[in-house]
Amino acid sequence: MAILEVTNLKKSFGKTDVLKNISFELEKGQVLSIIGSSGSGKTTLLRCINSLETADSGKIVVDDGVIFDSSSTTKLTKEQKRINQLNVGLVFQQFHLFPQHNVLRNVTLAMELQAKEKPDFKRNKKKILADIEETAKEFIAKVNLSDKINNYPCELSGGQQQRVAIARALALNPKILFFDEPTSALDPELTQEVLNVIKSLKNTGCTMVIVTHEMDFARHVSDKVIFMADGVIEEQGTPEEVLVNPKSERTKAFLNKLS
Repeated sequence: MAILEVTNLKKSFGKTDVLKNISFELEKGQVLSIIGSSGSGKTTLLRCINSLETADSGKIVVDDGVIFDSSSTTKLTKEQKRINQLNVGLVFQQFHLFPQHNVLRNVTLAMELQAKEKPDFKRNKKKILADIEETAKEFIAKVNLSDKINNYPCELSGGQQQRVAIARALALNPKILFFDEPTSALDPELTQEVLNVIKSLKNTGCTMVIVTHEMDFARHVSDKVIFMADGVIEEQGTPEEVLVNPKSERTKAFLNKLS
């Protein structure tokens, strides 16, 4: 059964149609890479799924929870929206770390804010905070940064900062982790650092959606690939189907430009 279902999603900014009837599904544990030229609608699609933008019409379902449904007359409560948002994590192009906090605090902060909303927080504060710190350390170790746990963002390379951002997103235990061109701000050596971490997450069964320009990475890590052009899904299928033997002339032209 699909963990993510996007159906007939549309989004416009003014008179510009950015998403035009986007539909696809993703199974639990799969990795989906979304490729396409700048302006094709990739980032807007991610932002709609993550509720950073509101689509004009269509439907988005994550693990049977409705994130958005333009046909429904029932509005989601504030609590339902909050729960839905926690089901999806997003790693941005830019790292968005808090410069005044060290690595550990950057990872624990969101978890603490989430924990404070629970009724038993005050009663069990000491234990909850200790558990949060232990969890944060585990995810920092997963991205191979245990030796930098007390460092501040200004003391880290770009690749290390992005790995902290990944650990922060993972620590909130999202059902799907989204990456919006996570290596676009990095040089080739640092890019490989981040891609290696994402590859390791695939081996843990993490469900991921990755907007990327790294075709070799997409070919070897993805279960599915979507090629977007001018707000539509021009082609979708396995990496072999889309990246090696594409049917669409637009897909072929896009890939030829990158070769």
